[in-house]
Amino acid sequence: MKEWKEYLFKVNGFEMTAVYNEDTIQKVFLPLLKQLQQLQKEKKERIIVFMAAPPAVGKTTLCEFLEYLSKQDQEFTDIQALGLDGFHYHSDYINSHDAIVLGEKVPMKQVKGCPETYDTEKLRQKLEKIKIEDILWPIYDRNLHDVVEDQIKVTKDIILIEGNWLLLKQEPWKSMQQYADYKILILAEEEMLKERLISRKEKGGLTREEAVAWYQNSDSKNVKRVLKNSCRKHLNLLLQVEQDNDYLQVK
Repeated sequence: MKEWKEYLFKVNGFEMTAVYNEDTIQKVFLPLLKQLQQLQKEKKERIIVFMAAPPAVGKTTLCEFLEYLSKQDQEFTDIQALGLDGFHYHSDYINSHDAIVLGEKVPMKQVKGCPETYDTEKLRQKLEKIKIEDILWPIYDRNLHDVVEDQIKVTKDIILIEGNWLLLKQEPWKSMQQYADYKILILAEEEMLKERLISRKEKGGLTREEAVAWYQNSDSKNVKRVLKNSCRKHLNLLLQVEQDNDYLQVK
C-alpha cells in the first residue's frame, strides 16, 4: 500500500498543494538532493540541473517541491527552482511572426509553446553567466500571458531548471546541454498526458471539442517531440510517471 501525503508550500507568495508517495520521497527525491549536494561540494561552484519532461507531467510542481524539501532539513544545500517559460518570445513577436515547425511554416501564435517559439539566444546568454554571476531570470506571467524580464534573482548554489525542451537532440538545444552538471528526464504514457492536457484546457474554459482540437493541433505534437526527441544518453536520472501520479525511477 502506498502512503500518500499532501504538502502545502509557498512559491513566490502563492500556496501550492502537492501529493506524493512517502516511499518515493525517501527512495528517490531525498537521495537526489543528497547527490546534488555532493556534486556541488565536489565541484566547489554553482551547479546547474536540467529537468526535461513532456507537458502535464507535473515537472514544475515537482521542481518547486524539491526546492521546498531542500529547505526543510539543514543537512541539505538549498535548491533554487527556475522555469524555462520566461524564454518564450514576447507576445507581440509571437503574434507577428511565423515559425518553421517540423518543416512547415506556421504562425507562431498557433504553436506557442513549441521549441521554435523560444528565444534560445537569450537562454544561452543566461546560461553562460549563471555559473559565475547572481543573474536575473525572466518569468512567464500567466495573467499577462507574456514574458516579464529579470524577475527572479539567482542566488543559490544548486539551480534546478525545468522545461520541455532542455534535453532535445536538435540544435540549438543540444549544445546548451553543456551547461548542465546533472540531467533528469521524466517520461509518461502519451495517452495519460492526452487526457490531462484536454482536461486542463476544459478547466480553462474550452469546450470538450475545442480542447480535443487544441490537443491534436498543438499539445500532442509537443508531447511526441519530448518523448521521441529528448537525449537519453548521459542522463543522470530517468523517471517515469505512473497513472497514479507516482514517480518510478528507471535509471
